[in-house]
Amino acid sequence: MTAPKRKKARANGEGTIYQRKDGRWEAAGYVLAADGSHKRVRVYGTTRKDAANKLAAKIADSNRGLPVATADSTVGDYLTYWLGSVAIHRLRENTHTRYATCIRLHLIPGLGTKKVTRLTARDVRTLLDRLRTTCQCCAQGLDTERKACCAIGECCQKRLSPLTVTYVHSVLKSALEHAVREDELPRNIARNVKTTAPRPRRFQPLTATEARQFLDTARSDRLHALYELALRTGLRKGELLGLHWEDLDLDGGIASIRRSLQRTRTGGLTHLPTKTRASERRIALPTECIHSLKEHKERQDKERETAGAAWRDSGLVFTTPAGGPFDPTNLTRRFRSVLARTGLRRIRFHDLRHSTATLLLEQGVDLIVIKELLGHAHIGVTAGVYAHVRLRLQRQAIDTLGDALGPTDVDPDAPPAAAVVR
Repeated sequence: MTAPKRKKARANGEGTIYQRKDGRWEAAGYVLAADGSHKRVRVYGTTRKDAANKLAAKIADSNRGLPVATADSTVGDYLTYWLGSVAIHRLRENTHTRYATCIRLHLIPGLGTKKVTRLTARDVRTLLDRLRTTCQCCAQGLDTERKACCAIGECCQKRLSPLTVTYVHSVLKSALEHAVREDELPRNIARNVKTTAPRPRRFQPLTATEARQFLDTARSDRLHALYELALRTGLRKGELLGLHWEDLDLDGGIASIRRSLQRTRTGGLTHLPTKTRASERRIALPTECIHSLKEHKERQDKERETAGAAWRDSGLVFTTPAGGPFDPTNLTRRFRSVLARTGLRRIRFHDLRHSTATLLLEQGVDLIVIKELLGHAHIGVTAGVYAHVRLRLQRQAIDTLGDALGPTDVDPDAPPAAAVVR
C-alpha cells in the first residue's frame, strides 16, 4: 500500500498556514513592526492561496524595510504605519499633510497607547467628547509655552469646532477601514460611533448686482480675465491658475480643465490632477470670457517683450509679470484688494464659485447642468451644498402657484377652458 504523499513543508521565513474551525484559512509569520522589532502578524482568507498571498505580501514589505501593522500594535504604531505606508500612496500631498497633523495632535495623544485589537467604540466616543469640551491650548501645552491661558489661570476655552471633531473621526475611520480590508481587524469600531453631522459652512455668494459691481471694478485689474472666468464659470482657484493656453480653444469657445496648481510643502508650486475625476472636464466659455481672455493674451505678449530674457515661458494663462506661476496665496491677497476697492463685504475667493452656482439656480438652470459645470463628482453634492437656494426657489414657485389659484375676475359660471397637461 502506497503511503499518502506528505505536503511539502514551508521554508523558514514563509510562516505557517492552517484552516480554522470556522472554515477560514489563517496565515501567520514574523514581520518588521513599527517599533523596529519583529512581531508575529496574522492574516485571514477564504482559501489557502488567499491567506498565503496576503502573508507573502506583508513579508515582502517587511523584507524591504517597511514596517507592518501587527495584531498587537498600538493605535499610535498602526496610525504611523498607515500614514507612511498606505495613505501616502492614495492621498494628495496637502490632504496627507492634514491627516498627519490630525493624527499627531489628536489621535495619537488620545488613543495612541491602546492596542488596535482592544479598541472599543466607547474609547472612540470618549475621545471625541473630550475633543469637544477640552481647551486645545491647554491640551497641547501651548498655554505653558506662551505663558497664557490655563498657565496663568485664565483659560481661553479654545475648543475644536464640530467640523474638526468630525474630521478627526473620519481620519480614524479611514485608517481602521484599511485594517478591516486587510483582515487585520474583524470590524471597524470607529464606524459604530455615530456623530452629529455639523452644520454646513455658511457662505455669502454675491448677488447679481454685486457681481456686476465686482466685475466693473476688476476691469482695470491685470487679472480681470481670471475674475471674469471665475465668476462666469465657477472654476476653482487651483483650476484657474493651472490653465495653460493649450487648454483653451478661444475660436470654439471651449476650455479643457485638466490640472490644478497647488502649493505643497515639499514641491512648492506644483501641477496636480484635478480634485476628482469628475473635475477633469470640458466647459463652454461665455462670450465675455473669450473677449477678456483675448485681451489678456495681448497684455501677456507685451509683458513677455518687456521681460525679455527674464521671461519664464510656463505656458500658463495667468502668470506673474515675469511669466512664472501665480501663487494661490498672492491671488487671495489681490482678490481682497479688488473687493476693498469695490466697497463690497469681505468674502472668500471660493465664494465666487458659490456665486456662480447660486445665480444659475436662480435663473432656473437645471441642477445637472450646474453639476457638470462645477465638476462635482455626484449631483447629491451639488444639491446638498445649494439646498438653501432650492428652498428659496420652491417658495417662489409656491407663491406663483398661489397667485394662479387665488381669486380672479373670471365669471364663475363660465365653462372651464380646455387645457393640455404634460
